[in-house]
Amino acid sequence: MDKNAIKKYAIWARNELIARIAQKALRYGISKDSIVDAYADSIDGVLLSAVEKRQRQALIAQIEAKGFEQVVEEVAYTWFNRFCALRFMEVNGYLPSNIRVLSDEGNDFKPEILTKAIELDFESLDMETVYSLKEANKDEELYRYLLIVQCNELNKILPHMFQKLEDYSELLLPDNLLREGSVVEQLVTTIPQEDFDINKGGQVEIIGWLYQYYNTEPKAETFALLKKNVKITKERIPSATQLFTPDWIVRYMVENSLGRIWVEGHPNDELKGNWKYYLDEAKQEEVVEAELAKIRAEYANLNPKDIKVIDPCMGSGHILVYAFDVLMQIYTSVGYTEKEAAISILENNLYGLDIDERAFQLAYFAVMMKARQYHKFILKKQVQCKIHPIVESNGINVEQLDYFGVQLDEYSKNAAITQMQGLISQMHDAKEYGSIITVDNYDWELLHLFVEEFDASNGFNLFNASGIEETQQRLKELVAVGEVLAKKYEVVVTNPPYMGASNMGSKLAEFVKRNFPNTKSDLFACFIEKGNDFAIANGFNCMVTMQSWMFLSSFELMRNNILASKSICNLMHMENMVMGIAFGTAVSNFRNTSMRSYKGTYNLIKLADIVEEEPFEFPVVQNRFAQVSSENFSKIPGSPIAYWVSEQFASIFEQPSLKNIAFAGIGMRTGDNERFLRLWHEVIRNKMKTSCTSAKDTIECMVKWVPYNKGGNFRRWYGNNEFIVNWENNGYEIKENTKKVYPKLGDNLGWKITNEQHYFKPGITWTVISSKYTGFRRYYEGAIISNSGQSIISDDNGLLDYLTGLLNTKIIIDVLSILSPTIGFESGYINKIPIIINNDAFFRVTYITNQCIKTSKSDWDSFETSWDFKKHPLI
Repeated sequence: MDKNAIKKYAIWARNELIARIAQKALRYGISKDSIVDAYADSIDGVLLSAVEKRQRQALIAQIEAKGFEQVVEEVAYTWFNRFCALRFMEVNGYLPSNIRVLSDEGNDFKPEILTKAIELDFESLDMETVYSLKEANKDEELYRYLLIVQCNELNKILPHMFQKLEDYSELLLPDNLLREGSVVEQLVTTIPQEDFDINKGGQVEIIGWLYQYYNTEPKAETFALLKKNVKITKERIPSATQLFTPDWIVRYMVENSLGRIWVEGHPNDELKGNWKYYLDEAKQEEVVEAELAKIRAEYANLNPKDIKVIDPCMGSGHILVYAFDVLMQIYTSVGYTEKEAAISILENNLYGLDIDERAFQLAYFAVMMKARQYHKFILKKQVQCKIHPIVESNGINVEQLDYFGVQLDEYSKNAAITQMQGLISQMHDAKEYGSIITVDNYDWELLHLFVEEFDASNGFNLFNASGIEETQQRLKELVAVGEVLAKKYEVVVTNPPYMGASNMGSKLAEFVKRNFPNTKSDLFACFIEKGNDFAIANGFNCMVTMQSWMFLSSFELMRNNILASKSICNLMHMENMVMGIAFGTAVSNFRNTSMRSYKGTYNLIKLADIVEEEPFEFPVVQNRFAQVSSENFSKIPGSPIAYWVSEQFASIFEQPSLKNIAFAGIGMRTGDNERFLRLWHEVIRNKMKTSCTSAKDTIECMVKWVPYNKGGNFRRWYGNNEFIVNWENNGYEIKENTKKVYPKLGDNLGWKITNEQHYFKPGITWTVISSKYTGFRRYYEGAIISNSGQSIISDDNGLLDYLTGLLNTKIIIDVLSILSPTIGFESGYINKIPIIINNDAFFRVTYITNQCIKTSKSDWDSFETSWDFKKHPLI
């Protein structure tokens, strides 16, 4: 697959469509800055047809509700989706007419639909119009007409991809589509036909890549706004969070969740042989094997039709498409034909949700194309699949509920109205929150009946026909989505959105804080929690997310809950860039039950393992494959998912930690480093002495400027003494500035001027942010602690020397890799380091440590960057 060509086209096509559609709108007197009267009969002297007037009025109404740019964006992606869908269908011979729409049989940009227009048998096709335009040689107008008619015809078999084009999206279809360089011509000529052709290595996956790359610039715009502290609005959530999951990771997820739930109850080595990324269960203790046997007995009762699979953040449907393939293998393994299986999978097995309407369209299309691959006539059977865009209840007039449920008795109708009101309440702002909202399990059969018909005789007296019909359609969608949200599933599998709390809009942030207190730090963690809630008892929840939930203290409550109530069946840990993003990720597969002493399977994948977009071997064994009990994790402070730690090593965390014998913490954040910090040599010399070795001496010699521990490059034992801070009059200016910038703090300067009682005391400092590990440096009286150079403080200098020696050993590197496997070594992690005081070796350790400090100090003072520099040692 030529992803460079796909990316280049998708980015260009978005801008081209937006520009052409804006031009078309201008032709109808509509621009970003002005709109000609909505009821005008003509624009610039050109009369409008009745259809054009109606479509133009609908367009203006949408612009007034959403804004010009948003409507143009929506029309652009609507046509982009349709062009991509038409291309996929014509290349694979899936168009019912068997007549190509964008190219000819030789794949030249000579749309076959033009040359074979008179052979078309479309219900809405007006042959007089066709003959008239052909005789007048108006190929552009004819092609535009045929394209719209073709899309309307496809509405019969793919209604959610090809909605009826009688609205403003038809009005804004760009002109000159047959010209060289048009969006259609470039789609045909720049992306290899083989990338669409499933018989030549192509896959429906290309639809997802087109969608991913189409969002490239909107995503960049969103992140640029974040840098300006502009929160992510619900309209921008899809572009900000959409991330296409590589195919091999999708296979790993589906095979180890959906595949596992089947073969554990229906052992089948031939099936497993199809699954390259399936991992067999670790060898368990007898008591665990007994529990697993009971679970597998439950799985054995499952019929293929019983397995409900949901992707609650489906994007363009990549995961659902592969789940379809695995389900097909399961069905055919027990005797179903491919045709029977394809229909049943759509009707019974696959569920999907997404907040993005365009993503839903593509996911729906991709799943239906996968079904078409197995069943030639399935599109004509109008099988209803169970994937939906998230809809919200905002703006629904509850008073209109009285006009629905005409076929129900009074008791049932009242019950339906009460439940519908509850559903409307729960799905308010649903597009803001997505699939993490909670919906009660209402009587869905009753609600479907309730919205099926309305009382036209009364309803039309109060509301116009289109108004009440629109309400009915919204209620139908609301019930359909609500039912999906309320169900429980055998398998939950997804790549959820990643969004830190600081980037969320106020509504979403408040919702998450209220409903997900243990996972509120990031949206992906909320989805892990919600996924576990979606799953039935003993079901699977498999998600690919950021790795941070495994280690960070902000997710400690989440980890404790998971370790207490779930079993980590398998976890694939991936280092930076394995998924093409600059941070570590993890595929976590949770079995929704707790089994004491259960051994999960863990694997670390490094970037070097990836060759041609997948691992060159799997699993990667070496020293990066482990099958361990999660009970090991609970022995470690904070319960990090440190799967590489042996049981023996984990036992050292039973020793007292550093926080029991010394203080380790953060210091001052100035609030304005440019104003309050200086390199020591920037200060006028008569303000300083050559050396400051005590708090008293510091105050006397520096008067205004005092040493400031600020981290710096990796260095052990001593050094990085470079910065000084304005602490005149006990830091008066810094404190006054802090009060000004953070007025709510008042005199309680809180988290800005922290642990002031430990300033100027002797201690140990280190660099908090480091790519691999950090070094610990001894310092003496006279310095202020900072944020990036945090400190360990004690009144016992001997203890500080001993700790400096211990903390610079290799074993502490290993300990910190467990406590904080990321790039941050904050004092919270340092406080958790287990400390053993060996009294017999105490003085020898401190002696060696002081020799190391002395050597390091001599090295530091050998250069003019040290304030204790006297002369170069070679002179």
